Amino acid sequence: MSDERAKFEALPEDWDRALCIVAHPDDLEFGAAAAVARWTGQGKQVGYCMVTSGEAGIDGMHPDECRTVREAEQVESARVVGVDEVEFLHQPDGIVEYGVPLRRLLAEVIRRHRPEVVITGNFRDSWGGASLNQADHIAVGRAVLDAARDAGNRWIFPEQLTGDLEPWGGVKAVWAAGSPEARHAVDTTDTFDAGVASLEAHRAYIDGLGWENWDPREFLEGMARQTGAALGVAFAAPFEVYSLGWGD
Repeated sequence: MSDERAKFEALPEDWDRALCIVAHPDDLEFGAAAAVARWTGQGKQVGYCMVTSGEAGIDGMHPDECRTVREAEQVESARVVGVDEVEFLHQPDGIVEYGVPLRRLLAEVIRRHRPEVVITGNFRDSWGGASLNQADHIAVGRAVLDAARDAGNRWIFPEQLTGDLEPWGGVKAVWAAGSPEARHAVDTTDTFDAGVASLEAHRAYIDGLGWENWDPREFLEGMARQTGAALGVAFAAPFEVYSLGWGD
């Protein structure tokens, strides 16, 4: 096996519950949804949480209308890959700020869902090279990483711990999908078509981008083949792993 192919390790799958927290509807569909389809097919429980509703994402559509359209598209997109729980936090699209309020909001979500793995999107400054990342992605990913730890400390945001809500220190790791620093991947060969269908469900958003002759399948296949070659399979999705365990 070449050095290029050897650089990716398969992600562990010895877990039962995951929570995906991303900035916008469609963020998971640009590669990670095929991995979600694999996991739900294994009987794992996966939930989605959208920090915004992507209401600023279509130039020709007013945010009030866009919010409704994009939420509906995300719910359908999630259904395609076996996810029936989609939560929207209704933070303002395009101007999400990293900080304590966002950490507090996400810690509460994690405490409610009690996942073993939290999945977010790439929150590096770029997608590799000169292709800059978007501000909401960076703010949300950083807050997810912190909130995954905050959730386990009863003295951080203790006002949340009323009724049945308890601290949750069971998050083993945060996985950032699509990171240019990814060193792990998931074989999505058998679920690639479901991933394509989940992206195609965002039809209004895709049409609003105005990318002439853009083909979701062709786009996803290019990325999945490259990652798959590094894992030794046909198609794969890349993830950067942040372990929450001591010494890992």
